[in-house]
Amino acid sequence: MKLHIFFYYKFSGEVPGGIVADRFGAKVSFLIGVVLKIGSLVVLIFAQDPWMFFLFSAINGLSVTFFSGADEALIYESLKEDNDHHRMDRAMGKIQSAGFVSMILAVIFGAYFAKDLQDEQFVFLIVLGLIFHVVELLLIFFVKNPSNYGSYRENPFTQVVSGVRAIRKAPTLLLLFINFTLVFIPADSVYEAFNQPIFTSAGVPVVMIGVLYALAAVLGFVTSQSVGWFTSRFSRTLLMNVTGGLAAVGLLLSALLGELLWIVIGAFFILRMGQAIRRPIYSQLKNDLIPSEIRATTLSLISVLDSAFDLIIFGLLSLIALKGLTGILIASSVIALIGTITPIQIKNSGKNSKHKTA
Repeated sequence: MKLHIFFYYKFSGEVPGGIVADRFGAKVSFLIGVVLKIGSLVVLIFAQDPWMFFLFSAINGLSVTFFSGADEALIYESLKEDNDHHRMDRAMGKIQSAGFVSMILAVIFGAYFAKDLQDEQFVFLIVLGLIFHVVELLLIFFVKNPSNYGSYRENPFTQVVSGVRAIRKAPTLLLLFINFTLVFIPADSVYEAFNQPIFTSAGVPVVMIGVLYALAAVLGFVTSQSVGWFTSRFSRTLLMNVTGGLAAVGLLLSALLGELLWIVIGAFFILRMGQAIRRPIYSQLKNDLIPSEIRATTLSLISVLDSAFDLIIFGLLSLIALKGLTGILIASSVIALIGTITPIQIKNSGKNSKHKTA
């Protein structure tokens, strides 16, 4: 029953967002998403009762779905108009680096403004975020949809069915998804949930954890900016395999040698660097395999599938949690290794003929 509710929620959010983007363009989808985001923050400012926090979470989660898939579709189709879609990973790396800049600023200024943990300080940060989203709303009006994007006019049900068929009839896309997701969930989602206990167990002072996050964000920024450099010198398959293997090793070392400070810190930076490389490359490879007219819808369906894998993997890890953090990290390492050895094939996306199947 819970699984049915879970999938209903994902379909009611992710899929409509993709449908809107393919039918009306990413700009309309973004506008809906940011208006919902602003509304959710207004609710949060005045939230006092539990139901208001639940309402905030529901609206905020729904707002994200109108960006999920639509952003990548917009970027890929825009590049395709200029015959530069083979540089999608380079573009995604540049965009991803902006997220690391905001992470650095949030760690530094967020901690300062909320240093006393007073309600008014948190309200100030929420209002500040609200202001930034209003600026975002204004900037979205300058977004231009590619000429061939946002023109799908078939029945929405047919649109979703076409997206499902695009995934089912492309085993290469499914294998690529498994390769990325089985590394991403342990090395990012799971590790993010437990890295603070790992740090403190290794002897990292609590006051230095924020510094480590900031340094990791700097490393992520530099790495994201350098994705084009990496893909111009090494095959994308090799980069996916190497970063996946390093993620598995980093998780295993954190489990077996968690009391050694420099091992733990080194593994943390390796995991952050690896994910900063893998995400843009994965974005390039999967978009090369998706039809243009249902790109956002298919990407949204892949996001639903990714959430299902989240549910399954976290469920499995909960059974191992009785063995403590070490057991969780070892299991995560095994899952990441399975993802890494999942074979992937790369479609030649145009000019970048160097990056062939390895």
